[in-house]
Amino acid sequence: MTKKAFVAIVTCFNDDETINYEATRAQVRRQVAAGNNIMCAGTNGDFSALTHGEKIKLLEEVVDEVGGKVDVIVNAGMPATFETLQLAKEFDRIGVTGIAVITPFFIACTQDGLIRHFSTVADAVNTPIYLYDIPARTQNHIEPETARKLAAHGNIAGIKDSGGAQETLAAYLQVSKEVEGFEVYSGPDHLVLWSLQNGAAGCISGLGNAMPDVLAGIVGGFNSGNIEEAQRQQDIYTAFRTDLYAHGFPPAMVKRALYLQDASVGASRQPALLPNQEQDAKIGETLKKFGLL
Repeated sequence: MTKKAFVAIVTCFNDDETINYEATRAQVRRQVAAGNNIMCAGTNGDFSALTHGEKIKLLEEVVDEVGGKVDVIVNAGMPATFETLQLAKEFDRIGVTGIAVITPFFIACTQDGLIRHFSTVADAVNTPIYLYDIPARTQNHIEPETARKLAAHGNIAGIKDSGGAQETLAAYLQVSKEVEGFEVYSGPDHLVLWSLQNGAAGCISGLGNAMPDVLAGIVGGFNSGNIEEAQRQQDIYTAFRTDLYAHGFPPAMVKRALYLQDASVGASRQPALLPNQEQDAKIGETLKKFGLL
């Protein structure tokens, strides 16, 4: 099976914090040119800062720009099942490869509650649903046994693991080996190649916004059987991740690194942390070190 690289693409903003759709389209074109697929309205896309209507229009713009050239996954997850359903139905209407559903945030959930939540959404749409686990941000974690139960649902196609722990990723991969058709997409940038070697269907990476060709090189090298080249690219990716994330909160650092490469992406909506001149200088040095600036 050919493995796929998705980039959790940034949402671009104007100075007045309205969405810059043309700049976002330009980022889509950049990723498509590199050979990467697109995840829209994810963590790196500032989804929690977007309104309901903006998410719908954003996806319409992205899908139109992609024009069927690559796959598109969009995140519909919200704290309440009610709004998640509304978004998922709109995304289903627009037409995408898959709908990711991040675990509810702010509202504490039991595992039974998560099963009800995801099953309800999966029952309501025709588009395949992908579970999205990022407990550091949502405070709700999909246990591997819960993923196993949900994998039996006919319209739940897989999971995006952004927990960062290799042990949990390995447990999800075990579920994928036992349940036919259940795919695992890795989120941690330092585990892209490892996850592919251990059965992942691909990766969904935020760091690929700033380094699209290297991400494509990891997955492309694996797909072609050139593991030495895939490892070389992974080493570059891991080193860049280590250096960049040392400067601050990862999604904010990715957005700022991209801003220093192309100011049209804009800053994130407030109250996101605004980097200062000193931090920009450090990020700039990291970009120069890796030949990105």
